[in-house]
Amino acid sequence: MNYKNQIIRKLFLLVVVSTIIIFSTFSSILADVEDISRSETLYFNGIQWGPPTNFNFLTGNAAWPVPGSGGMWNEAVYETLFLYNMITGELEPFIGKGYKWVDEYTLQVELRDDVHWQDGEPFTADDVVYTFDIAKKYPLVNSGFWLYVDKISAIGKYAFSIELKKDNPNRLALVNNLVDVSILPKHIWTKIEEQSGYDIKKIREYKNENPVGSGPYKVYYYSSEKIIAQRYDNYWGKNLFGKLPTPKYLVHPIFKSNDAGNLAFEKGDVDVGQQFVPQIWKMWEKGLPVGTWYKKEPYYVPVGTPCIWFNFKRHPLDVPEVRRAIAYCIDYKKIAELAMTKYSPTVVSSLILPFGPEKKYYDEETVKKYGWEYNPQKAIEILQGIGAKKGKDDVWVLKDGTRLGPIKVECPYGWSDWQVSLEIVSKSAQKIGIDLVTYFPDQAVAADNRYSGNFDITMMTPAGNPLPSQPWSRFYEVMYAKDIRPIGELAFRNFGRYSNPRADELLDEIPKLTDEVKMKELYTELAKIYLQDIPAIPVEYRPWMFYQYNTTHWTNFPSEENPYAPPQMCITGAGIKALYEIKPVK
Repeated sequence: MNYKNQIIRKLFLLVVVSTIIIFSTFSSILADVEDISRSETLYFNGIQWGPPTNFNFLTGNAAWPVPGSGGMWNEAVYETLFLYNMITGELEPFIGKGYKWVDEYTLQVELRDDVHWQDGEPFTADDVVYTFDIAKKYPLVNSGFWLYVDKISAIGKYAFSIELKKDNPNRLALVNNLVDVSILPKHIWTKIEEQSGYDIKKIREYKNENPVGSGPYKVYYYSSEKIIAQRYDNYWGKNLFGKLPTPKYLVHPIFKSNDAGNLAFEKGDVDVGQQFVPQIWKMWEKGLPVGTWYKKEPYYVPVGTPCIWFNFKRHPLDVPEVRRAIAYCIDYKKIAELAMTKYSPTVVSSLILPFGPEKKYYDEETVKKYGWEYNPQKAIEILQGIGAKKGKDDVWVLKDGTRLGPIKVECPYGWSDWQVSLEIVSKSAQKIGIDLVTYFPDQAVAADNRYSGNFDITMMTPAGNPLPSQPWSRFYEVMYAKDIRPIGELAFRNFGRYSNPRADELLDEIPKLTDEVKMKELYTELAKIYLQDIPAIPVEYRPWMFYQYNTTHWTNFPSEENPYAPPQMCITGAGIKALYEIKPVK
């Protein structure tokens, strides 16, 4: 055999052997995937809605179980400094042992000294500083941190300080970052930056297929059909919790539709669900082992306030009495029963939730005096009071000749519960002679209309996540007018271009306060302005997560009767405590 043929033969054998090794390894992984014990595996749905493309949460759209999937932070792989509990409103110690304000502008955080990354490297304050600093270098999801922060500095290995800008201090927004920013390992991501030429586009193209975090799970397997995370048994958290999480594996199948995911949940093939299930109570009426946080209505914990927002630059919606008449004519109870299928209490006229952690700022007398409720006759009297009269077609006409309609009220097509809500809003208004008509464009068109101000009335949830800054964040998104872009340019809050200088002053002042009595006083004044000006109207309450569980294979999930952890999907914020307390069914 000549030398050339020998080389070809050796190369061929090398390819064959390599292929066998790769195939054997892959087959071994597949075998392990198929053989994982059901009693060691917790199944999820409702977070990952398509095949995974990357596990790089700097993209803002990383696959589960990395933060960013489904718009949620979570603690499975990468971890936050503190754990937020949506039931108590408290920040619970985690990587961060505690924090304190050392002066008016400086927050100091103490870290645990036993945390390490999944590659064995120690976790230090330098990792925290790096994570926030890269959001200053590149446009990232948490870059807003630098709108009100002057600098962040390490204090030795296990503490750091954050100094607020003296011309724009915001304590509330700063504390949000302690619970919703996941920390990156500096020793890994500095190399990724360097390899990417410090180009954010290339950094975002990095798939991060084997993410190294500080959390209790690592990505084990993924395909277009499922993602599997495997427990990291050298996890530092066993020092904090006294043990490792009970499930060895976390699995998220990728379902093609809500119906498919709901069917798997009903059958017990999914243990923890986070997607809309119409009339979920019918499952336990059939005897299925299914539960939600509450046993009775509204079943889920309401957190967000989807609102209809008025365009203040369009007449007649710039007339306060017209907005108030619309507020009085809406049948809010019907929205709760039909659109939310009983998952929402009947909404009250407030941007402050009258329950949960925000209740301490809710002033019932202010709401009663300046707010509204379903009262069609009152709506008619308001219009009569400004000299409006019915036209021949039974639609109101203002004194200046402006007909109250057609006025379009819109939300994206396919957002079924919102579409039903707006149909009820439309019919309620038409009954008293205001010609509101529904409009359901594609999501991209609806978003462009909303941000550019090209709408009459639009629907959106202001600051829908439960965060320490609520209810300030909700008022801020609805009412804050400073630096808001004019109609035709993009504005990602205050879509209706509402403006009230005193509201701006209050929204600037509240984040500086620590005195709860003074905060309630300012919130009450802000609520009064809101109720008088009506820039937006809450039409329903909505849970942050549609948390539901099936006890076919696992038991002891948290609930109102067993509230050792909040209903945060067992992997989000303080919800991770559930991973240590759920038990396999034997």
